[in-house]
Amino acid sequence: MRCRRSVCVLFLVLAAYCAAAPGETAAAASNQLEELTWTEVRDRVAAGSTTILVPIGGTEQNGPYMAIGKHNVRARFLATAIAARLGNALVAPVIAYVPEGAIHPPAAHMRFAGTISISDAAFEALLESTARSFKQHGFRDVVFLGDHGGYQKNMQHVAERLGREWARDPSCRVHAFTEFYRASQAPFIAALKARGFSDAEIGTHAGLADTSLALASDPALVHAAQLAKAPKPGPADGVTGDPRRATRALGELGTAQIIQTSVAGIAQLTRRPR
Repeated sequence: MRCRRSVCVLFLVLAAYCAAAPGETAAAASNQLEELTWTEVRDRVAAGSTTILVPIGGTEQNGPYMAIGKHNVRARFLATAIAARLGNALVAPVIAYVPEGAIHPPAAHMRFAGTISISDAAFEALLESTARSFKQHGFRDVVFLGDHGGYQKNMQHVAERLGREWARDPSCRVHAFTEFYRASQAPFIAALKARGFSDAEIGTHAGLADTSLALASDPALVHAAQLAKAPKPGPADGVTGDPRRATRALGELGTAQIIQTSVAGIAQLTRRPR
């Protein structure tokens, strides 16, 4: 019987844990940087885990039925699966504070309670310092994985700036891997349309597509009982689209595409001559 992709990814993670040497801690088998000790990180880098994935989320409203931390949970879930497939990567802690619009007067998602916004300059400084830290520790490829469309340009600015600065010392490279986000857009939308869903239902924020991806990452993100009995939410609720027919199975179409695209793309990037 053919296993679902998400189950296969989980199997890979569990297999890595079970393969740990006798006496090795569960943390040592993890690909999560924050679960390792500093000596475990040092040894993993020395053994060849020289790619560090930096998942970038965002803390923003996602309508009345989806948790504010959606992007953060989804970014970590996807980065973890990608690292498991790559085999030579660790996952940094999620960057949860990102530009979300003007604070006062409030604009965009800041019009809804719970959203946290920082300036473009603060965000880029955070990314830059993150990359510099990983270069210092011997990582050879720092990969930004942004789950939100609004700051893709900021990721690129930082990667380009450090690329110019480090041109004569290519021991570490920074990649703004925008394909990670793009894989959740046109290819996923096309797959949903092929199953009969309309643009109006698929939506652009907290609609069917977004909610399905959240269900595939962690069903607890979606307050399903409330969503099932509620009328169609709209822009006044912070929703563009109609999430009421969202399912985990639909979301898995998107997460599989994101993981597959990212594994192939990152492997290619890290193999390029320096």
